Amino acid sequence: MRVRGMAVATAAALTVAACGGSDDTAGGGSAEVTLWMYPVIADQDASIAFWDQVEADFESANEDIDLTIELLPWEGRDEKIATAIAAGQGPDLVLLTPDQTLQYQVTGGLKPVDGAVEDSRDAYLPSALDVVTFEDELYGVPIYHTSTTTVYNTALFEAAGITEMPTTWEDVLAAAPALAANGVAVMDYAGSPEMTLNLSFYPLLWQAGGSVFTEDGSDVAFDGPEGVAALQFLLDLQEAGGLPADAATKPNAVDGGPLGNGTAAMGFALAAFEVEQMRAGVGAENVVVGAPLTGEEQVTFGIPGVLALTSISDDDDAAFEVASYISSPEVAVELNEAAGTFPARTDVEPPAGDEAITALNDALQYARPGEVTPTARQVMAVLSAQLQAALQGSKSAEDALADAAEEARDLIARGG
Repeated sequence: MRVRGMAVATAAALTVAACGGSDDTAGGGSAEVTLWMYPVIADQDASIAFWDQVEADFESANEDIDLTIELLPWEGRDEKIATAIAAGQGPDLVLLTPDQTLQYQVTGGLKPVDGAVEDSRDAYLPSALDVVTFEDELYGVPIYHTSTTTVYNTALFEAAGITEMPTTWEDVLAAAPALAANGVAVMDYAGSPEMTLNLSFYPLLWQAGGSVFTEDGSDVAFDGPEGVAALQFLLDLQEAGGLPADAATKPNAVDGGPLGNGTAAMGFALAAFEVEQMRAGVGAENVVVGAPLTGEEQVTFGIPGVLALTSISDDDDAAFEVASYISSPEVAVELNEAAGTFPARTDVEPPAGDEAITALNDALQYARPGEVTPTARQVMAVLSAQLQAALQGSKSAEDALADAAEEARDLIARGG
C-alpha cells in the first residue's frame, strides 16, 4: 500500500508528490491520483490504518485509477501546499479549509469540482457547499464537518464551591476568583501566534457580536467595540487569574496542557478528540460537555473539511471519482466515527456516542465556518501578534486592535 505515515510524509512529501498529478503512461494506462490528507484522525496509527483501507477499497472498485494518499502534518501546511502548487509538483487533491480554498482559488491554484457532486449535490449541507462556492462554481467537496463547544472539569468548579457551570461571559468572570484561589484558571486560552484564531479569539469575537471583516470583505471590522469587548474579556480574566499564566504563548494542547492536567477548569472551543484527551487526563467522571458560551450571541466554530482539486491535476475525471468516493455516505460514516467529526451530508447519520457526541452535534446549529476572504490567513497572522502583545501586557485592548487593523488594512490594500 502507498499510504505514508506522517513522519515519513513530512520528509518525503514533495519528493513523492513529484509523481503526483495523473499520469496516463504509468500502470498500463491507469490514471494516477495523489491526495494530501492531514491528521483529521488524531491517533497516528488509526489514521494510517483508516486511509490505507480507503485507498485499498477505492482501488478495488476502480481498477483503472491508482490512488496514493499521503498523510502530512498540520504544521507548515500552507507553505507546503503553496510551494507544491507553484512548482506544479504535488497533489491532485488536497484537504483544505474554506478560507484556504478561497486563498488558492484566487491565485489560480484550484479548479472547480462541480463534476464530483453532480449526482449528489442535494445531499450535502447547503452551508458546507456555499462556503466553498466562488463565482458560482464549487471549489471543494465536503467530506466531514467539525464542531466545537464548551467543556467543563466539574470537580474543579465544585472544589471552588461552584455547582452551576458557567454558560455566559458574566458567569465565567464571576467564577474566576474562586478558582484562582485554588490555583486554577477558570478558562484555557491558547495565545501562541502559531495557533489558529478560529479556535481561540474568533469565537469570542463572534460571541461579542463582532466579525473579523466587513460583510463584503473589503475591510476589517475586528477593531470595533465588539472586538475590544472580546479582548477586554480575556484581559479581565487574566487580571483575575482566570487564564493560564502562559496564555500569551501557549499552544492549543489539551493533552499535557492545563485542561489535561487539571489546572484549567473549562475550554470554550473543544472538539470531540479533545474531550477524550481531557477525560483521559482528569477522569471521565469529571468532564461535562455543554453548549457554546454566550456573550451577546451564542456562537462557536465549526467548518467543513473539503477536498480541493489543484491546478496540477492532469485527469480531473479520475480525481472527481476519488473525491466522490471519499465523500460518499459509506466512507463518511466511518470517517466521522474515527475522527470524531460530523456529517457534511444530510443522508449520513451523526456518529453514535455518548452525551459528548450529542452535545457536539447539537452545537452545529451555532457553528460558524470562519470568515472567508482572500486575505483571511494573512490578517489572522497580523492580528495574532497584536493579541499576544495585549496578553503580555504591553498594549491595551484598544491599542492592540487598532495597530492590528492598521497593518491589516495595508495588507488588504496590497492584495495580501
